[in-house]
Amino acid sequence: MLSFRIPLAIAALTAGALAIHASTQAATAAEVKTASDIQIVSLTNEHGMSIKVTNYGAIIMSIVVPDKDGKLADVALGYDDIRSYTNAVDKPYFGAVVGRYGNRIAKGKFTIDGEEYSLPINNPPNSLHGGIIGFDKVIWDIQVEESKNAVKLSYLAKDGEEGYPGNLSCSVTYTLTDENEIKVEYFATTDKATPVNLTQHTYFNLAGEGEGDILDHQLMINANRFTPVDETLIPTGKTPAVQGTPFDFTTAKAIGRDINSDNEQLRFGGGYDHNWVLDKGGQTGELTLAARVVEPKSGRVMEVSTTEPGIQFYCGNFLDGRLIGKSGKEYVYRGGFCLETQHYPDSPNQPNFPSTTLKPGDEYETTTIFKFSTTK
Repeated sequence: MLSFRIPLAIAALTAGALAIHASTQAATAAEVKTASDIQIVSLTNEHGMSIKVTNYGAIIMSIVVPDKDGKLADVALGYDDIRSYTNAVDKPYFGAVVGRYGNRIAKGKFTIDGEEYSLPINNPPNSLHGGIIGFDKVIWDIQVEESKNAVKLSYLAKDGEEGYPGNLSCSVTYTLTDENEIKVEYFATTDKATPVNLTQHTYFNLAGEGEGDILDHQLMINANRFTPVDETLIPTGKTPAVQGTPFDFTTAKAIGRDINSDNEQLRFGGGYDHNWVLDKGGQTGELTLAARVVEPKSGRVMEVSTTEPGIQFYCGNFLDGRLIGKSGKEYVYRGGFCLETQHYPDSPNQPNFPSTTLKPGDEYETTTIFKFSTTK
């Protein structure tokens, strides 16, 4: 096993996102991190699989895995340098941890203990992925745990940051195992009741990043129900069955098979951009299989297991070729997919959904595993 750390000094970053971050937190000069605090860590296992992680946004920058013939390729969309993440058009959240609340909160408002809170509207008319300066745009503390082949990233989101209540102390740990797994462990505590919903926003293309679209990937989602949305992508509160709809992935099928069906939900999302209610088999909070993806030509397989109750499947509907990835290739329309393990969107305003409220004295702990293999 190998892990190493590369400090970065990128002065050009300090005038942009980092300056905004400083004003958002109202931090003193001594508390504000600068570009010189940004680091990149690479982890490799005994089979040659490797990942690259940065403490800017807790981003997974690359995931290199073999195909059925042993040929290595990077299957995570993204960049080789931090400046490209900060300058990307439309900020697609490539590889980042999003929070304090991943996904959407309707009209940027919620109420806890009788008090209403207002969040920045960055996905009109809603708040998305934690706001304007969410966890994907801040510098986390970083600690390499070489004996575990792991990287632990920690962040303190202050009371009032992006409108959320409570000082939230959180961490995410990425562990690369010799079973070709990326284990993602989230932890958080708070001093005031607050909604928390952290997730990992890597875009995958198992043929290799930049290798065309992902419509031929065969996807299975372990869910008989999903949460339909309105035209602003906020859940209606209902959880209908997927059977007989384009949202039925209970048996593996090509992502592109039903994507252009005449369906209101597909029109609202511009394709798939929805939350599925995972079949936990009575094992609420336990690690269970959520999804399995196979890329037919390379034979690469990815299985996603999680303790979370839901998973957001997004198929790159807003990629349009303007973003040029690390290999110098365009990220085309539907050139990557996300499988974001999570609680449901807008849960703070949906009393019938599992609660996302973290209270003082309680601990937020969730785990997701991305396991890679190949077909025989």
